[in-house]
Amino acid sequence: MPSTITEAPEAISLPEQAAAKPAENKKEDSALPPWTSTEKALFRVAFIFFLIITIPLNGEWYANLFGINWLHLHYRDLYDVARFSPTLYKFDTPAYNLLGYIDWIEALLIGIVGAAIWTAVDRNKTREYNRLYYWLRVIVRYRAGIGIIGFGFTKLLPTQMPYPSLGLLNTNFGDFTAQKIYWLSIGIVPWYQVFAGVVELAAGALLFFRKTTTLGAILLLGALGDITYVNFAYDGGVHVYASYFVLFSAFLILYDAVPIYNLIIREKFTTPFTWYPTFNRKWQIARFSLKTANIAIFLVLLFYLQYINWRYDPYKQPAVKGVSILRGNYKVSEFKLNGQTIPYSPLDSVRWRDVTFENWSTLTFNANKAVKLDLSNGGGAAMRDINRTFELTGTGGGKRVFYYDADTVNKVLYLQDKYVDARPRGKGAKGKKKPADAAVASFIPAEALANIGDEDAKINAVARSNRRTKGIASELKDKRKRNHMVLQYTANADGSQVVLTGKDEKKNDVYIVLNRVNRKYLLQDSKLVAGEY
Repeated sequence: MPSTITEAPEAISLPEQAAAKPAENKKEDSALPPWTSTEKALFRVAFIFFLIITIPLNGEWYANLFGINWLHLHYRDLYDVARFSPTLYKFDTPAYNLLGYIDWIEALLIGIVGAAIWTAVDRNKTREYNRLYYWLRVIVRYRAGIGIIGFGFTKLLPTQMPYPSLGLLNTNFGDFTAQKIYWLSIGIVPWYQVFAGVVELAAGALLFFRKTTTLGAILLLGALGDITYVNFAYDGGVHVYASYFVLFSAFLILYDAVPIYNLIIREKFTTPFTWYPTFNRKWQIARFSLKTANIAIFLVLLFYLQYINWRYDPYKQPAVKGVSILRGNYKVSEFKLNGQTIPYSPLDSVRWRDVTFENWSTLTFNANKAVKLDLSNGGGAAMRDINRTFELTGTGGGKRVFYYDADTVNKVLYLQDKYVDARPRGKGAKGKKKPADAAVASFIPAEALANIGDEDAKINAVARSNRRTKGIASELKDKRKRNHMVLQYTANADGSQVVLTGKDEKKNDVYIVLNRVNRKYLLQDSKLVAGEY
């Protein structure tokens, strides 16, 4: 970087020659002071490093880009274009991945080696460095802008941290992981989540314009710096991706760091550094077209797709409506196992308690038996409701969460445990394919499947997309072993009492009588909730 950026002058940030001819300095390289050897050496490393971490290098990203059906879009199509991180080489042992930052280290090492080669062949052309610096900033600010806009819309239309389900509200505070506590603490104040989304979207939009880049970078640094710290403090899972934007914002702020310091700290008259190359008419048209396309796709179209997702198909909670008459909290008044009545005891490991039927197709209950923790954040790109696990993740204390398909003709629930061992699909811990579970594949009879219907067709037609249709079909092929139950239900006219009979996950005969309870919570019901139930 030229010395006018890194050295603070006494009165103004540009040398007298530049101050005397500001109009010419915007276009004439000769008016700029030369780069020092140190500045050029650092820039070479930075140039290679930032190119590696801003330009997608994995085939999956390009496969997604060229596989998009633009006539039947899903929000995730554009979100995955906006959201990517550098992926170079990761070791099998997590300890060597340096908390997920190994890609940064590898990119930096490549940058150092590449800079050394560059230095050996450099011809000391100052003009090239000025132009390269300009274009590198363009690449970084568009990458940061597009990425944070994709991130921000999931908060503006609050789906990233959903309002707690009944099952989560019925969970003891001490049974949550630190990460879950943080996510729920944001979820219960959806309008704060909306505010965070506004800040992130404003930062992204400002980065699309050269004159507002520094302001956008400052907003980005504040917003994502906080998120990075929070993820470290609460043992969250997105600290690497959040700090990715902190790095971008710091790089962009550096451009105006000295003028800002002179103006605010030293209280000196300051002229900002405003050099940029001359563009002919064709370049101007290309620049305008690129900017317009980015605004149209990532600010307008993505907003619409995210609204559809929030309104009809929220990506962290099931979209399919639950059986209306069953919804609510229940107390277990009678519980029989293989014909034997099991009296209530908070220490019993078999008897259910605190049963909840959510607005969507999920049943939860507690039992005094330890369960394995799912430490993911319940997000991802799941298309099927059964794989949307926010109700389950980060929750212990014997909480069981079952997704159900309801045959409302015969009043039968076909339930599958949302927890599955070994989250990576198709492979076990040692890379071997897990065998298909034939019982799970066939435990719902064909007649019942006909009554249950196609999951893809159960949401509003406006939310159906090529990605969702293909995704559900693909996830249906996942034959990992799940615990499952088949329970017939009967309910009185108002659903105040429900009787469940059938087989539990261990093939025991169960008879369960549930009485609805109107449980009061300190939280007020939120009006800003996702889904159409």
